Amino acid sequence: MKWNKKLMILAIVICTICICTAGCSSSSSLPEEDQEEEEENREEDNAIQIGLTVDSFVIERWIRDRDVFVDTARKLRAEVNVQDAGANSQEQISQIEYFIKKRMDVIVIIARDCGALSDVIRKARDAGIKVISYDRLINDADTDLYISFDNCKVGKLMAQALIEAIPQGGDIFMIQGSASDNNVKEVRQGFDEVLKKSNLNVVYEANCDAWTAELAVGYVEEALEKYPNVKGIMCGNDDIASQVIQVLAENQLAGNVVVVGQDGDLAACQRIVEGTQYMTAFKSIEDLARLAAEYSVKIAKDEEIPEITDTANDGTYDIPCQLLEPVAVTRENIDEVIIDGGFHRRDEVYLNADY
Repeated sequence: MKWNKKLMILAIVICTICICTAGCSSSSSLPEEDQEEEEENREEDNAIQIGLTVDSFVIERWIRDRDVFVDTARKLRAEVNVQDAGANSQEQISQIEYFIKKRMDVIVIIARDCGALSDVIRKARDAGIKVISYDRLINDADTDLYISFDNCKVGKLMAQALIEAIPQGGDIFMIQGSASDNNVKEVRQGFDEVLKKSNLNVVYEANCDAWTAELAVGYVEEALEKYPNVKGIMCGNDDIASQVIQVLAENQLAGNVVVVGQDGDLAACQRIVEGTQYMTAFKSIEDLARLAAEYSVKIAKDEEIPEITDTANDGTYDIPCQLLEPVAVTRENIDEVIIDGGFHRRDEVYLNADY
């Protein structure tokens, strides 16, 4: 009887060991696909978190910026939370506050109003979150980085294009972007520097508040009443140029007045080959977005970025900055720069014109 009891105890012990062994080895015996998924989940939990708030996706180029930025960040194992401010400054402030609450590692901002965000950015910095000014330098905010294009060069390219297209000189209008945008001031600086060497005269100028392109319609109508013999119009961007050319068309002036813009929007490229817009200052958005994503990850990791050696003053602080070079695109080089460069397809650009 005692022997049978010992056998029973031994059997129980062996069964217990088997069960425990099976339990301990269950995770390692997962199917290969499940193990990979588990590893990916662990990586996602540790992924760098980036908050991206965009002025408004109504402007064509911001969609392209977003797509390249997000794709690059994901390849670097970072997650991007994208928010559309809908052209509303207060909404953008709320989005930044949301990013602070979510404890993002980095917040990247395409500012709606460069003068309205300093307080909320200070909150982000106090929370230990890095902040990047993307394309537009945020005023008095001491952001960790400013990445954009050389806006002074953009202004120079615009002025030079007008001088070349209107060698006889004459009256021109300036329909610019938001007066609160530091980029607009820099574009104006470059524009004036080149224009003063010419016989072109600025007889009318206005700013589209908050980059609202539709405001350009009223400005151009007013300007044409006063100065019907205008020879050229400088537009703050291609979106504004679209509204300006619409008014020119209504007055049978489209193609007769030289119009310049910036951004390389598809519609602008179409107008260039059609003959209603003379030039766009093209900026390689893919390069800008890719670099911004790469720098965001490095900044989140507190890594040095040795290639950034310049600074830009935001009104109070000197901000580390990286500025890319723009290129003037006209009918003469649009195939080489835009189409061969892969920015827009040939059939898209020449949709309404012969190749």
